[in-house]
Amino acid sequence: MLTKQDRKDIISKFQQSDADTGSPSVQVALITERIRYISEHLKQNPKDFAGERGLTRLVGQRKRLLAYLKKNDFAKYQALTKELKLRK
Repeated sequence: MLTKQDRKDIISKFQQSDADTGSPSVQVALITERIRYISEHLKQNPKDFAGERGLTRLVGQRKRLLAYLKKNDFAKYQALTKELKLRK
């Protein structure tokens, strides 16, 4: 799981101002890290169906946030997908 220091590092990397902790780009970055962690967990525990459902929910949430970002700030969307190495 993400430690507090990991979360702080991700937030500081993607935030737009010092007080920014909830912008779409920060949320997408945090969700992406959680998705990567759960994906690795599911490779080791293939019968964890609750974890699989959680992963599906996170992917959907990230997809909605990326669609919002793409609609409202396309340049930021492109930079974020390139930085996080997302296939979009």
